Formats: sequence, structure tokens, C-alpha cells
Amino acid sequence: MEINVEEFDRVAREVFAPVYPVIAEQIKQKTGITRGTCLDIGCGGGYLGIALAGITELFIYLFDKSPEMLEIATRNIAGHGLQKRARTLLGDVHEIPLKDQSVDLVISRGSIFFWENQQKAFQEIYRVLAPKGAAFIGGGFGNAELKKLIDARMGQKDRNWQERINKNIGENAVETFVKTLGIAGISKFEINRGEAGLWITIWK
Repeated sequence: MEINVEEFDRVAREVFAPVYPVIAEQIKQKTGITRGTCLDIGCGGGYLGIALAGITELFIYLFDKSPEMLEIATRNIAGHGLQKRARTLLGDVHEIPLKDQSVDLVISRGSIFFWENQQKAFQEIYRVLAPKGAAFIGGGFGNAELKKLIDARMGQKDRNWQERINKNIGENAVETFVKTLGIAGISKFEINRGEAGLWITIWK
């Protein structure tokens, strides 16, 4: 799927900006992981990983398959003075270029809906997770108030916005993810679906 990188980043900065700090705090509270190595899958401009770096001591890999997106992420790393705390990593979620059990925390907001083979991607995520590591993956808007604001703005830009959101994080999505995780051989997980989004937490 081809995307306009500059437009994608502009929307991330202008529309979704308030979401990242809220989700970063939710990740911290849910997983309790504040040290070690974090992999932000489908990072785009790196906004979620950078927000998490600001409230933890984690080293962040900003991971994306788009070199253009990683150029933006590199600029954002420098802009936040995180050159010693973060770096970009080019690759695909279906073949993560990291060693087994090398990552303490995996995060991803929004990319799961674009994975061509979710089963394979989950298996790769589980492979790179260290013992007692966790993953926090899904799609969400932080809280109901932020979702309402974003829905209003994105609905003006994209008439199919609400339909896509309902498909991605609607009631049927939970059953689909439970089945996919089971086939992937992952048993220790939790799926939380609320009015602000859907998140899968995996423990190892």
C-alpha cells in the first residue's frame, strides 16, 4: 500500500499529536517496563516511541519499512535530543532484523491493520521478546475525548474514516485477534477493547 509520506506525517503531527503522550503513559502503566530495549513497530515519524522515551529509561528502536518515514524519525530523534537513547531500524515486521529474546518491550500503534500476515508478525514479535518482556499493540486514541476530537477532524478529511475504524477495532476484531494469536502459538495475552481503541498486551 503506497502512502504519501509527507501527508501521513503531517496528520500524525497535527491531528494525532495529543494521543502519543497519553498512550505512552498507558503503556508504562500496563506493562511496568521502564528500562531495557523497546521496539516501536511501524513507527512512522517515531512519535509514540519518542513519547515513551520521555517518561522511561528505555532505549528505543524506531522500526519501519519506509526509508522516507525513517528519515523523518531521524530528524525527530535529533529534535528531541535523543541521539543516545534512540535509533532507526529499517525492516519488515514479518522478518524483524533483531536477535531472539533481545527486546524487553514491543509497541505499535496502528500498524497491525496493515500487516499482510498477522500470525507471522506475532510470531516474530514473540521471538524477539526477552523473558518477562511484553508487547502493547493495537490501535487507539488515548481516551474517549481525544477519539471524539480526532473522529471529527479525520471525518472531514476521509469520508470512509468511521467505516475503517469500525472494521479495525470493532466488536468482531477481538474474536479475530484471539484466533490469530492462538494459531501463532501465543497463550499469555489480554485484549482490551473500549470506546477509545483496541489494545493487545502480550507477556512472555
